[in-house]
Parts: sequence; structure tokens; C-alpha cells
Amino acid sequence: MSGRKIISSHQPVMAEQVTGLLRPPKNSLIVDATVGLGGHAEALLNSAADSILLGIDRDVEALEIARERLKPFGTRVILAQGKFSELGNIMREHQMQAADTILFDFGCSSPQLDQPERGFSYRRNGPLDMRMNQSQTVTAAMILNQYSEEELCRIFRQYGEEPRARQMARAVVERRRYQPWSHTLELAELADKYAAKKRGRGSEGPPAPTRCFQALRVAVNDELHEIEEGLRVALENLRTGGRLAAISFHSLEDRIVKNFFREAARECICPPDFPECRCEKKAIVKILTKRPLRPEPTEIEENRRSAPSRLRVVEKIPVKE
Repeated sequence: MSGRKIISSHQPVMAEQVTGLLRPPKNSLIVDATVGLGGHAEALLNSAADSILLGIDRDVEALEIARERLKPFGTRVILAQGKFSELGNIMREHQMQAADTILFDFGCSSPQLDQPERGFSYRRNGPLDMRMNQSQTVTAAMILNQYSEEELCRIFRQYGEEPRARQMARAVVERRRYQPWSHTLELAELADKYAAKKRGRGSEGPPAPTRCFQALRVAVNDELHEIEEGLRVALENLRTGGRLAAISFHSLEDRIVKNFFREAARECICPPDFPECRCEKKAIVKILTKRPLRPEPTEIEENRRSAPSRLRVVEKIPVKE
């Protein structure tokens, strides 16, 4: 799949809402912590004249595609490989001070899902890989073939919210006794057989293979810890008055974002019966999206993968003395 073909077909999720709410000023520093294929980065650069954008991604292939897409912006774009938790270090390496705008766009990119050799999709057969950074050692196959039943159960239950996590884990261990796990369609078949089924028309929740593959992907890439650390580091490196946005694609991600923003916006957390504040907790952000924004129906019609996305935005405020 060529870079140009990917660029031409790529549609960044909720691009208008992102640029409209983040409103990066002219001559500012924008950090796209998940630059991916460069769609949001392009929109943000077009909306903020003379701004510099630092684009970060774990995936080397994604960075190469983003580099081609953002080439017209010349020296206004700096790209770096790294994780969310490394955002602050990457900024310091490039001698950057506090950012004016920071964006996170969690989940997989379309090329990762569309390339069978990456192992992210249960619809196409490929190796059980699922690494966003292909230089790391842990793969989905390694987890399935080496982790204990108890640990697999935890992964399926905690990261996939799978009601039949125990049965899934037991089936994985039983099968590997006579044949190691190696390919995605093997796992998709097992998930269809053992995982909980949706009940009736209009039932909530993703199909079993989606939950199973999500759980493994999160475990392989340590995604939830990276989201927590990334948000913390981003807020530390955001200037007062700057805005931070996060796009989530499933409830686990959105729950972390919602709770992090809510805690950062809270004032005193002392018990109600305390006569005066002793915790000295101060709000450091103002929440700009009381409820997460969702894609417009027309966008979902054009890009089905945007359907589960949720956008939350906060603004960093001065700490009251």
C-alpha cells in the first residue's frame, strides 16, 4: 500500500471539532502526540499561521507517511518516534518550552488495521503481532503462548471487558498445548466460539473478536498506562491558557481521560465536615466539553471507523493562590 494512496484516503476523525475547540494561536507550538498519518496535524497547521508542530508516534511507518503529507509545511514540522510518556523528554530534546496546544488521538490507525502483516485486525489473516513499535519484543503471539491462564483471564476481562474471560483464557491455554498460536484468524475463530455473544437486536457492545483483539493490543502496547502517563506529562508541558484534547475510541480510554480531566478540574477535596481546606488542592484546568463530542452523522456515514470516537477538551488555567 503506497503512502500517497493512504494519504488520499485518510480522514482524520472530527477534524473540524478538533481545530474549532483547540484554536491554536498564530506563532504557537502545537504537539500532536499521535501524529499518525498527519491528518489532524495538517488541519491544525492550516488553522494557525507560522506555528510549529511537533508530531510524535510510536510507528515508524506512520511517521514516514506523515512526513510526506506534511512536506509542504517545511521546517514548521518536526517528527519524532516515541511514546506518550516520553512527550516531555522529546520536547526538551528539541529545546521546546511549554506547548500551546496538545492533541492525543488514541487507538489504531487505518493502515495498521488494513495491513494483515501488522496483526491488528480479526478480519484478515496475518501474524499475531499487534506492536505499534515493531522494535519492541512483546507480541500478541508471545502473550497467548507464554502467559498463564490467570494473566490471560485478567487481560481479557480488564482490557477487553469480556464477560467470559475465564473460558477464553482456558481455551487459549488448552489449544497451545498441541499447537502454538501464530495467526489472527485462529484467534478470531476461538473468540467467536468461546466469548460472550451479543443478545438480541440492538444489543450493546462490540462483537467478541473485537473485545479479544482490543484486549491483546492494549496489553502488547501497554496502552492504558501510556494514556495515563501521557495525559499527566502533557498537562505539565502545557502553558497556562493552552488547550489539551483527547480522542478516545473505546470506554477504557474515555474513562481514563474523563477521570483525569475531572480530577484536574477539581478544587478542594477535603471531607465536607472540615471547617477549612487542608488539602490545598487547586483546579488546574477548565473542562470545555461537559460531555464528550461525537462525530456528526454525515462523518460516520463517510468514515464508519469514526463512529465510536469521543472528543474531550480542557484549557489550562492559572492556579489560584
